[in-house]
Amino acid sequence: MLKKLGSFLLIILIGAFILIIFNMEALAKRYIYPINYGSYVEKASYETGIDKYLIYAVIKTESNFNENAESNVGARGLMQIMEDAFDWVKFRMKDERSIDYDDMYTAEYNIEYGSYLIMLLYEEYGDERTALAAYHSGRGSVNSWLKDGEYSSDGKTLDKIPSSTTEHYVNKVMTAYEGYTNLYTDDN
Repeated sequence: MLKKLGSFLLIILIGAFILIIFNMEALAKRYIYPINYGSYVEKASYETGIDKYLIYAVIKTESNFNENAESNVGARGLMQIMEDAFDWVKFRMKDERSIDYDDMYTAEYNIEYGSYLIMLLYEEYGDERTALAAYHSGRGSVNSWLKDGEYSSDGKTLDKIPSSTTEHYVNKVMTAYEGYTNLYTDDN
């Protein structure tokens, strides 16, 4: 009786393992690289020219899709917008709507502002990794790193990121970006 039960459990485990293997892509899409807030991301991608998968990668890295996330330094929402970044983006967008910093907990506005910020940084630096470093550490830090030949050979892009936390952040976003691109590109 015990031998039959053991064989039955082994068959169940093998069956479950086979199901997981055949559904790995679907599981990865649903749990590891989800596509949440799709209409907002699509709109922001269209309006800024930033790849939607990069926007998803930043959201995943910053808040793991938690609309109410707040960091220990006060960054808010899905894309973890700081108040000074919010003010700068609002000014650059010439946004006259009555949106204020408290609205950064609203997915639609947070994705709009965060994507616009990435666009501004990409326009300024012309390089995804450098723009992401500025998104994480701020333009002031990145601009000082760019002046140092140890970190930038051309003064425009970072060859090396001196902050280990910023380097980890950029690598994490780029890994997620690659994951999103690999999983979803063939779906279009």
